Amino acid sequence: MQGEKIPYKMLSQDAFSQWLGIEIIECEIGHCKVGMTIRKDMLNSMYKAHGGISYSLADTAFGFAANTHGKYAVSIETSINHIEALNEGDYLVAESVIENVKNKLGFNVIEVKRGDELVALFKGVVYRTSKDWQE
Repeated sequence: MQGEKIPYKMLSQDAFSQWLGIEIIECEIGHCKVGMTIRKDMLNSMYKAHGGISYSLADTAFGFAANTHGKYAVSIETSINHIEALNEGDYLVAESVIENVKNKLGFNVIEVKRGDELVALFKGVVYRTSKDWQE
């Protein structure tokens, strides 16, 4: 399967990312940019976006980019730093760029932004399996 098509297939099979309203903005081999708008049902008790929302957006960008190389890739360790509180109606973008694929492990940092403002920083380690993506 062509690598840049894999994230679209992944999104079509991912009910959670669909519920979040994630859309693919850009996608090519080793790169994926996704976006979404924060809804009222994503807010916590302080009327700010639950931390899992920006985490999930970044994790989706990370997974999509990692899989564009044609092999099933799964995260094995991730973390996030929440820098700014997020509000209902905010539009977030997460971009993942994976430049070098040399072995079974991949390392990546994903920035989550609200416009030009950095709101979260996600770090991840991915494991690349030997299983190929099929049409």
